[in-house]
Amino acid sequence: MKTKILGLCVAVMLFSCKDDVTKTDVAREVKQYTIEQFMDNEAIGGGSFSHDNSQLLVSSNRSGIYNVYTVSTKGGEMTAITQSDSTSIFADAFFPEDNRMLLNADGNGDEIDHLFVRELDGTIKDITPEIGAKSSFYGWSKDKKSLYFGSNKRDPRFFDVYKMNLEDYSSELLYKNENGLDFSGMSSDENFFALSKVVNTNDSDLFIYNSKTGEQTKVNANLSANSAEDFSVDNSTFYYTTDDGSEFAYLMSYDLATGEKKTIVEKEWDIMGSGFTEDGKYMVVYVNEDGKNAIEVMDAKTMKPIDLPDFGDKSITSVGFSRDENWMRMYVGGSNTPSNLYTYNFETKEQHQLSDVLNKDINQEDLVTAKVIRYPSFDGTTIPAIYYLPHQASAENKVPAMVWVHGGPGGQTRQGFSSMIQYMVNHGYAVLAVNNRGSSGYGKTFYKMDDKNHGEKDLQDCVEGKNWLAEQAEIDGEKIGIIGGSYGGYMTMAALTYTPEEFDVGVNLFGVTNWMRTLKSIPPYWESFREALYDELGDPFSADSVRLKRISPLFHTDKVTKPLIVLQGSQDPRVLQVESDEIVAGVRKNGVPVEYVLFEDEGHGFVKKENQIEANTKVVEFLDKYLKNDAPPKDGDETMKEKIEAETETE
Repeated sequence: MKTKILGLCVAVMLFSCKDDVTKTDVAREVKQYTIEQFMDNEAIGGGSFSHDNSQLLVSSNRSGIYNVYTVSTKGGEMTAITQSDSTSIFADAFFPEDNRMLLNADGNGDEIDHLFVRELDGTIKDITPEIGAKSSFYGWSKDKKSLYFGSNKRDPRFFDVYKMNLEDYSSELLYKNENGLDFSGMSSDENFFALSKVVNTNDSDLFIYNSKTGEQTKVNANLSANSAEDFSVDNSTFYYTTDDGSEFAYLMSYDLATGEKKTIVEKEWDIMGSGFTEDGKYMVVYVNEDGKNAIEVMDAKTMKPIDLPDFGDKSITSVGFSRDENWMRMYVGGSNTPSNLYTYNFETKEQHQLSDVLNKDINQEDLVTAKVIRYPSFDGTTIPAIYYLPHQASAENKVPAMVWVHGGPGGQTRQGFSSMIQYMVNHGYAVLAVNNRGSSGYGKTFYKMDDKNHGEKDLQDCVEGKNWLAEQAEIDGEKIGIIGGSYGGYMTMAALTYTPEEFDVGVNLFGVTNWMRTLKSIPPYWESFREALYDELGDPFSADSVRLKRISPLFHTDKVTKPLIVLQGSQDPRVLQVESDEIVAGVRKNGVPVEYVLFEDEGHGFVKKENQIEANTKVVEFLDKYLKNDAPPKDGDETMKEKIEAETETE
């Protein structure tokens, strides 16, 4: 399991995969949809069963803001539990023995999460009210009388582990984190704690702490990527993933009494996670199979997969279980359809679809199924990417294209539905989502290839992606731009700065532009992997600052010659607003068209529908203006330089 998906990363869930691109697709006309229609797709998440299995607790953005809802396990209308019109509120879980609900929310994207209880009478109470402290739900006690949570209220740098009584919400400290180790799990008898120490952005050390004896034992013998997964129900065995001696992570067991280790599950791809159901009847294993979740639910006694419902060309992307292990909830979707929520009863074999999230105005056949492609980079390294080609594209009707760069560093373009990408594709833009070197999911050698190479070799991978696009018969090779969020936004600015003639436009979504400032201003709760981040990117307080300044686009804005749009949330604690303010000001000095969209109530990523609609509208309008429009000025028209200067002065 990789640890390199760092604090800068924005998760962009994308794509379904096939082996490669074929030339059998036939161009056809499609209905063009508005961004309002695309954003009217509903996004649903979570799915905790009530104690009697009658309901599920979920989060949904159907109101435009994420709120909490309940829905019958067998389907029906959703009931709103919260009705926020400003701050997004998310569901954690039903209480184990009654219908109280655990919720979480931050301050409009500031990432200072608090835990809330929705009482039986409908009132909502903040049970972690400490100002400036961040709290996270860890789970329920075995006797169902308490919950566990992490908080940095004692020391902003580190998260301690607390146990909270469900009657009066009083809490006690279980584990005091004074050495910067990350809590990664606990046995149900509260005796064994799994702790991890990030060594670098790929590797971590894993420890078992015995709370009775005070003894701390290191699990891994070699430097490797290690991730705690679960403890057995009888608290005798600890399960973890490691890539020790392998390119990919596999599942291991560790006998807590003897220290004996065994390989449990090994695949040709990374095992991303694993865990037991409440009483240990099933073990769930998640595999990152070429950027797509492949899920196995195994009988824990035989370790053989059980049969799951068949959804044809759609994939089961997530599962969860009732406490009595009789019910399973599933999310099912693909690159051309958002995921719907289903339930399945193991005893009766009943299956129920609880949601239908695709807007009824949209014909699913008009949406595009993505394809996995691979291309060689400048040094022969094979780069995986996900390709969306508009239905209307053909050799006779060439379309413009965008190279899409994921967040990170160390993120990965995944398989799933993206309203933004489908909107762009529906409006005639091909999208190639590049998993450049340094992306997770393709082995640890590939993963480490961008260490202290940011803005250099990874940028060349993106340029080669543009070159691959230009060779496709359906693509207008003279109209290719670059887009990305967070680290992908940095790559957009690096492309416009260091390879200024390669891409025709840039879309920077809250991207880093000054690495020295970003690395110096990381939030205190990132302390446990600050050194690992410095190891990969460079230490801004050392001689590395010379290189960090060299690869920071802010100091080289005079090189930018192509139109740019920048989008930013003012509450962003990861990429500060000043990053975008300054890059916009710097590029505008060149007389280059620059558009700037700032959201006062968003953080690192935009979660409110109203803002998403505005952001996506602005992006496509920008592309329509500067990427699609190639008509030369007529006699009497302003020159392009005059037009640019006029637009810059009025913005």
